[in-house]
Amino acid sequence: MKDYLTLAETSEIIGKSKETLRRWDNEGILKAIREPVSNYRLYKKSDVQTLLGGLFDEAIEDEVSNYVEPDYEYSVLELFAGAGGLAIGLEKAGLKCVALNEIDKWACQTLRTNRPNWNVLEGDVKDFEFENYKNKIDVVTGGFPCQAFSYAGKKLGLDDARGTLFYEFARVIQEVNPVLCIGENVKGLLSHDKGKTLQGMISILDEIGYNVVPAKVLKAINYRVPQKRERLILVGVRKDIKIDFEYPTPHRKIYNLVDALKKGKLYNSDVPVSEGAKYPEHKKEILELVPPKGYWRDLPLEIQKEYMGKSFYLGGGKTGMARRIGWDEPSLTLTCSPAQKQTERCHPDETRPFTVREYARIQTFPDDWIFSGSTAQQYKQIGNAVPVNLGEEIGYAVIKFLNQYHKSSKPR
Repeated sequence: MKDYLTLAETSEIIGKSKETLRRWDNEGILKAIREPVSNYRLYKKSDVQTLLGGLFDEAIEDEVSNYVEPDYEYSVLELFAGAGGLAIGLEKAGLKCVALNEIDKWACQTLRTNRPNWNVLEGDVKDFEFENYKNKIDVVTGGFPCQAFSYAGKKLGLDDARGTLFYEFARVIQEVNPVLCIGENVKGLLSHDKGKTLQGMISILDEIGYNVVPAKVLKAINYRVPQKRERLILVGVRKDIKIDFEYPTPHRKIYNLVDALKKGKLYNSDVPVSEGAKYPEHKKEILELVPPKGYWRDLPLEIQKEYMGKSFYLGGGKTGMARRIGWDEPSLTLTCSPAQKQTERCHPDETRPFTVREYARIQTFPDDWIFSGSTAQQYKQIGNAVPVNLGEEIGYAVIKFLNQYHKSSKPR
C-alpha cells in the first residue's frame, strides 16, 4: 500500500483541499482509483509526485507585485511580537515600528540585539498602559494566542473576554484608537468552539468601534515563502473610515526548499552553517530509510508498525511523521521543535533536522538576524514567527489602505 496515498494524505502533501482533489479526479487532472472494499479514493504516489513537479515548476514566472510606497511615515505598535518576523516584514514594506511588546525574555533580547532603536516593552501586556500612544499610531498588530471565552448572554462583550490575551489586544486598541488593527492566529481559530470564539472576537472589535473585514487564511507559499504555513488574518477598520481593506494578491510563483537553502532568487548565497538539533541514533537509523518527499509509509511494514506504535492503527495520514522534505517542494510548516515525532522535518540529503539558520531561511528571516538564547530557544522563536515575507506582503496591503485614507481625509 505504500505506493498509494489516501485522499487526506494527498491533500496534505499537495496543499489542496479534498474538494479540489475530488474535482481534479472528475476533470482528469489527478485521477484516483477506488479501494475495492471501502470505495475510498486512493492516489498513485508517482502521479502525485509528477503533479508536484508541475505545480511547483520553476518555469512559472511571477507577474504579481503588491509593492507600494508609503505617502507618509506610518507607525505600528506590535503586541506579542515574538522574535520579530511580522515586525521585520512590516519594516521592509516601509512601516515604522514605534513599540513592540513581548513577554519572552529571549525573544526580547533578539529584538534588542538586532534593532537597538526599537522600543521593546518586555513583560506581560496587561502590565502596560498605552494611552500615551492615543491617536498617534496608524496600526496595532498582534499575534494573540487563541483562548476560549466564557459566555454571558447572547452577545460576547469585552468584559466577558477579561483575563484572556484577546481582551488585552482589544484593550490596547481601545486605548490607542488606531486606523487599523490586525490580528493573526492559527487557521484553527476558524473552527474553535464551532466558530464561536472568532465570532466573539469580531463582536468585541465591533463594540470598541471597528468594522471587521471578513477573516482570511493566507497561505505563506503564495507570498514568497518556501513553506506550507497558513495564518488566519483578522483586520479591523475604524468605523469612521469608509475605505475597503484589500488583502495582498497571491503570487503565482511558488518557492521550494532549494530556494530557501541555496543561492537563488530568494537569497544571494547558500545558507550559512549553524548549530542544529540531532536525531537519536534509533530515529536516525529509521529516517535513513526514508527518501526525499517520503514519510513513514515508505518504511518496511514491520518498521512502520514499530515506529508508529498505536498511531499505525488510527485514521488520518499523519504525513508529518518520519517526513523527509524534498528539494523541489516547499517545506511543511515548521514547529517550535525540529525533531518531534509528530512533526519531523528531515533534511533532503542528510539525516538530521534543519539547523537554526535553515529554519530561519524557511521562515524568510534575513541571514544577519541573530536569535538569542539556547538552540532550543532559537528554534522556538523561529517556529512561532510570522514568515518575514508574508509580513512584508501584509505591510504593502496596509500601506495601500493608509495611502487611500490619507488622500481622502488629508489630516496632515
